[in-house]
Amino acid sequence: MNPLDVDREVMRAMGHRTVDLMVEMLADAGRPPLLRASAEEMAARLPFGAPEAPQDFETLLAQLQRDVLPFMSNSAHSGYMAFVPACGTFPAALGDFVASALGAYVGSWMEGPGPSRVELVVHDWFKEWIGYPSGAAGVLVSGGSAANLTALACARETLLGPMDDRAVLYVADQAHASVARAARVVGFRADQVRVLPTDADQRLQPETVAAAIDSDLGAGMRPLAMVAAAGATNTGAIDPLEGIAAVCRQNGVWLHVDAAYGGFAALTERGRRALAGLELADSVTLDPHKWLYQPIECGSLLVRDGHLLQRAFAIEQDYLHDAAGGDGEVNFGDLGLQLSRGFRALKVWLSVSHFGVAAFRTAIDNALDLAELARRRIAADDRLEAIAPGELGITCFRRRVEGGEDEAARVNAALIAAYEASGLGLVSSTALDGRYAVRLCVLNHTTRAEDIEAALDFFATAPVDSPTTVAGPRSPHMMDIAAGWLRPANS
Repeated sequence: MNPLDVDREVMRAMGHRTVDLMVEMLADAGRPPLLRASAEEMAARLPFGAPEAPQDFETLLAQLQRDVLPFMSNSAHSGYMAFVPACGTFPAALGDFVASALGAYVGSWMEGPGPSRVELVVHDWFKEWIGYPSGAAGVLVSGGSAANLTALACARETLLGPMDDRAVLYVADQAHASVARAARVVGFRADQVRVLPTDADQRLQPETVAAAIDSDLGAGMRPLAMVAAAGATNTGAIDPLEGIAAVCRQNGVWLHVDAAYGGFAALTERGRRALAGLELADSVTLDPHKWLYQPIECGSLLVRDGHLLQRAFAIEQDYLHDAAGGDGEVNFGDLGLQLSRGFRALKVWLSVSHFGVAAFRTAIDNALDLAELARRRIAADDRLEAIAPGELGITCFRRRVEGGEDEAARVNAALIAAYEASGLGLVSSTALDGRYAVRLCVLNHTTRAEDIEAALDFFATAPVDSPTTVAGPRSPHMMDIAAGWLRPANS
């Protein structure tokens, strides 16, 4: 007897009850954008220890509904505008369910020709949307962090092979933290990473890149790779990609563009204009679980010269000889770090096919419209001030405060906490040039103009009565990379 077998009718009942619970939660307008809980409270609700005897599934669902699922961010909330939201769609979630239930494996063509074909189709869409040639190749990964790591590994293998002490990586001071982690894993020491200053609009200018490369060439170093941003996490800033691409091409430097946040804006006309030059990059990170409205996890790396992915990662093993692919067959396990990999492409294919590309384009355009509304409203309100120009869906602002930077940080941190407590929505904070900022990121397909108005009304008018202690204004997070992120973890 199989102790893990489940009867067909029981499976149907379990599935129906689970879907009912998900629909109830998704349709619950009262779910807050975030419900916090301390470690002590969660330990009381869900103690350690695995049960030896079986438990009733309905009882387990009830426990999840009571003790686990409420205590998380509700990124589908229309007022959720913190960090970079991941607001998925229900057909995409069903794609994850199908892939998981059937145990789809997409590491070799032999074991998954259907799922492998779907992943090829999805990456063909991505290539078309960003202007990449047909010879490009891609691999779906867990998210932007894994995509950035895969890109740097591919660049090093392509241009260098084993790590060289003279190799240099260039990043902007607004680069995502995952770039620093990837650099450390790939083998760059802190003194092999150049953190380049951005301009007043948080964009990295081509002449800054050119000067850094010239300096390193003059010092006998080997400029290897440059990471530019197409939608920086702090402000949404897009680096001038065409100019940076020209500098990199002239010097034989691999250009990777981190477009995890902003890349899918290319589906819209204004997004394509803003992202001009993205198609010139040697590799591009995209995150479908951001602005393509897919459930976490779903990231993508595209490499312009597609065969370089396999050349960088494929390793022949005797026990995989049977899985060798024929003409036109792709073993995705040879294109990245994962051999055991699931069917991430199904949710993308299913949701995009169900709604149509036009629906996603409209959702992205709506988010861009709402961000513009926020910027206009801030500019017209003397009680508020913009801290950065803002681009794509991100706007950085704060309440005007007399009394200096420390007081501005205290008041605005208190407003962020009060806004969360109000249940209206959720925003996050950041610092730009040492100035504390409220960061509003419009991405959700659920967000409406009234959510923008309500948020800005709150920050313009809400009283701040109780004292709040906040950390002092921080420097942009990569400015001290040599002393921080690339330092050995145990030092």
